[in-house]
Amino acid sequence: MSDSLLHRLAQRAGLARNWVDANNKPQQVTDEVLRKLLEALGHPAGDDAQLQDSLSRLEHSDDAQHVPPLLTADQGKPLDLSRYFPAQAPVCGQLEDGSHIDLQLDAQGHLPGDFPVGYHQLEVAQHRFTLAVAPPGCPSLHDLVEAAPARCWGLSAQLYSLRRPGDGGYGDCMALEQLVRSAAERGADAVAISPIHALSAFDQQHYSPYSPSSRLLLNTLYASPAAILGERTVRLAVEACHLEQTLTSLEQAALVDWPRAADARYKLLDALYQHFSQGDHPQRADFESYRQAAGEALEHHCRFEVLQAEAVDKGHGADWRNWPEAWRDPFGTEVRALAESYPARVEFHAFCQWLTERSLQRAQEAAKGSGMVVALIADLAVGADGAGSQAWSRQDELLANLTVGAPPDILNRSGQDWGICGFSPEGLKRNGYRAFIEMLRANLAHAGGLRIDHVMGLQRLWLIPRGGKPNEGAYLYYPLEDMLRLLALESSRHGAIILGEDLGTVPDGLREALAQKNILGMRVLPFEQAPRGQFTPQLQWPDDALATTGTHDLATVAGWLQNRDVEWSRRLGLIDESTEQQWRDDRRKEHEGLRRTLETHYGPLKDDTAVIDAAIGYVGYTKAPLVLVPLEDLLGLEEQPNMPGTTEGHPNWRRRFAEPASHMLDNEDAARRLEVLAQAREQAWERDR
Repeated sequence: MSDSLLHRLAQRAGLARNWVDANNKPQQVTDEVLRKLLEALGHPAGDDAQLQDSLSRLEHSDDAQHVPPLLTADQGKPLDLSRYFPAQAPVCGQLEDGSHIDLQLDAQGHLPGDFPVGYHQLEVAQHRFTLAVAPPGCPSLHDLVEAAPARCWGLSAQLYSLRRPGDGGYGDCMALEQLVRSAAERGADAVAISPIHALSAFDQQHYSPYSPSSRLLLNTLYASPAAILGERTVRLAVEACHLEQTLTSLEQAALVDWPRAADARYKLLDALYQHFSQGDHPQRADFESYRQAAGEALEHHCRFEVLQAEAVDKGHGADWRNWPEAWRDPFGTEVRALAESYPARVEFHAFCQWLTERSLQRAQEAAKGSGMVVALIADLAVGADGAGSQAWSRQDELLANLTVGAPPDILNRSGQDWGICGFSPEGLKRNGYRAFIEMLRANLAHAGGLRIDHVMGLQRLWLIPRGGKPNEGAYLYYPLEDMLRLLALESSRHGAIILGEDLGTVPDGLREALAQKNILGMRVLPFEQAPRGQFTPQLQWPDDALATTGTHDLATVAGWLQNRDVEWSRRLGLIDESTEQQWRDDRRKEHEGLRRTLETHYGPLKDDTAVIDAAIGYVGYTKAPLVLVPLEDLLGLEEQPNMPGTTEGHPNWRRRFAEPASHMLDNEDAARRLEVLAQAREQAWERDR
């Protein structure tokens, strides 16, 4: 078998054979792994004949006879179309505003760059395509504030952690609404929240917000029915379902009991739907309007929810990849017939989505109406469950048989498998980036900002064959320029800032490319030290990244000072005794370095409480246009929301705050630290204006 053919095919498919690890050592993917990945990408590579055929098909997929359905361009810059069309070919079409155009390509086959921003329908040499013209970048915080430079601040919250009376055992959109009003009163510009993507209504054992069934719809457990349908209606439904004791028990628990809470919530939602569907409900018109606007994406998701429950009942299992062939086709007659057989069950899931959508809308309107510059910052997971709704409904655009992860590195010697799937670069191109655009629109609908988890995925993802080990993967490259242009176009239309989580191994040049598009990177206090214990001076923090004291995957500041993450790692068997001792020795140097740095600015610090105060002030005084402080750090809590590397033993995604969302910022520690943060931001603005 020809190795050169295999390597040519891999390169043409976007797979990197050579890569550099976290230790800066060159690595090479084996031919066996390349073949497995190519097979999963739809390019058989078992022998020379298959290799040649796959390579030929790939090489002809982007020639003059296969013009992509969507091309992207930068506003004001000509677009080279010479690979598809002859020089001076006539161009006609319709701009997004409805006006018609007639022109021609220039002598080099370039399309003139004087098109307005937007999506335009063009025809050249009998080929029709969409031209997406992007602005120079995403909206900048400096553009949103009254007086530049932007020195904004906000909070970050795990939505489920919030508490309010009658919440059913976890935080929801009403608790979020209460938090944003309280934060706005104290001068906050933003509240960043954990992902609220749709999870499986059937399987509540898997509740990680970063492993959703679909990034196109919402987690209906976060709906606030009382805010939409009225408190009396909800109270009567609770009584009718005899849920009073169950809900009280759930609400009193320190941790979220997701399976039990979800069961209770869906019983309540079902009762509310039964009442809603009887007679001519006054909000029926709004529901129907929402359902029509949400279109195909909503309908497919609702059908999937019904199908999944049916499949389990019939012994096919919850994973659509194991269903009968007819059920695997979302556009097929059998799926349509089944949906038509159970119209109320399909409508129920649409009803739940409507409640959630309107609940989230209320929270965003509350944030904007209270004067926040940004308001809500949504969180976009890097992928979706391969067994979930989005992978089922967009099979040509998501790689359901490959999982996303990370190669072995210093902290994870075996690598990581995140158990989710990513987009197909070829599928995106074939379908005019439909799945990417609809995902951006869905997540920007009720947000003033969007955090993109693992933003490196816009350029490359480490993909692993389903069932394989993390070290049996390779990097697959994505059309970065196209995706950045579409991101700039959609974020501009929604007036939303974009944040990119760029922690970890970042490809050369990516941070610069993101900065050019006004996408803010992330700088996290514990990582801002080199060498160990030498923390980056405040004025050397970059002005093209947000600054924060921590993330959901890291120890809180209090936990970091007490080595809680080290203790947990040892308890869970993630590290051995010698590694634990090494981590503790390293951490001691870091503690001493941070205290030394902070005391240079703020004088002697008598205890950890004073260190946390000073750390928040320190980050607040940086040049970052936006500073976000997790609620856990504001309250001085020791436990972190998530412990990477484990799904058992640590209560990931289950911790709750003790105080109600409406009053938690009145907490003595929180109030003092908010004042420290606000003053530091004001001083930073005075310094830099």
